[in-house]
Order: sequence, then C-alpha cells, then structure tokens
Amino acid sequence: MRNMLGFDWHPETGVMWGVDHGVDHLGDELPGEELNKIEQGSHYGWPFCYGDRQPDWASFTMPEGTPKDDFCKTKTAAPALTFDAHASVINIRFYDAQQFPEDYRNDAFVTLRGSANRADPAGYKVVRVNFDKGEPTSTEDFLTGFLSEDRKTEFGRIAGLAITPDGSLLVSEDTNGVIYWVSYKKGG
Repeated sequence: MRNMLGFDWHPETGVMWGVDHGVDHLGDELPGEELNKIEQGSHYGWPFCYGDRQPDWASFTMPEGTPKDDFCKTKTAAPALTFDAHASVINIRFYDAQQFPEDYRNDAFVTLRGSANRADPAGYKVVRVNFDKGEPTSTEDFLTGFLSEDRKTEFGRIAGLAITPDGSLLVSEDTNGVIYWVSYKKGG
C-alpha cells in the first residue's frame, strides 16, 4: 500500500479496513483515494498499479516475472470503494455505539482532510461509508462546511476520529487546533 494512514476493524466481521492515498503524478482526477479490505497476502498495487488495478506507466518500477499490466489485473486486489482523487483520506472509524440512529451501526466514518495538489479542491469533510453485511455499498457526506461554496477558501482540515463512551463522534481539525463533538439527540 502506498500510504495507508487510517485503519479499523469491522465490528461484526472483524475484518480490517484501511484508507489509502493514491499517487500524485496522474493529474487532478486520478487516482481516487481508496478504501481497502486488508487481507493477509494481498497486494494492493503500489508502486506498479493504481486504482482499480490500472498499470502506472508513469512509474518506472516493474514487477518481477510478470508484465506490469498482467500483474495489475491478475495479482492485485481492487479497492472496495474510492473517494475523490487527492482528497487526502486520513482516518476511518466504525460506529458501534448506541447514540446515533440504529442504521449508523457498523457503518464507518472517514475523514477527507482536503486536497493540496489539485486545481479544483476536494475533501474537507467527513463522509459516512454505508456497509451492508460487512461490505461497503456507498458513501454520503456527514460533516461538511470546511470549504467555501466557491471552493476557494478552506476553513479547516479534518484529521482524526474517535467515538466517546456515550456514543458521540469526536472529529479533530488541525488547521485551527480544535476537536468537534458531534452528538445525536432523538427528536432534537
């Protein structure tokens, strides 16, 4: 893996999941940041491949014994989901507490710190990754507002996640040095 910063274990299946940064030399839209199921013996592509097992021809590294395109297609694991390219995935935390509505249980929160090297900024938010039977199915914005509507001004860069004993979500933001406390109150 190139740069897996955050990882956590699914509360029901015990499977480890991690978020990984894509390479930087393929332009603004490639490759997407990744959510990967971490399994012993799997190869996730780097430094030979990116994204959904695509050969990275800009990288001069070559796998031993197999042409790069064959290696990528047959010997690597594809990401389970991707996020916007260069959105800088930092952390993942599964929600296994009781405070949020029941449909949040066993889903994951992922921090997208924000892009530093693309023309049209991406990230600057927390997304919820919906899981069904232990597998990711979709994403949706959960905590936003750290990037202006015209996408020219950032108000913060999201970093870490934690779940408190009462089931609240803590979200650290390191530009301003604050921790946001996100809680849910039924009917409130």
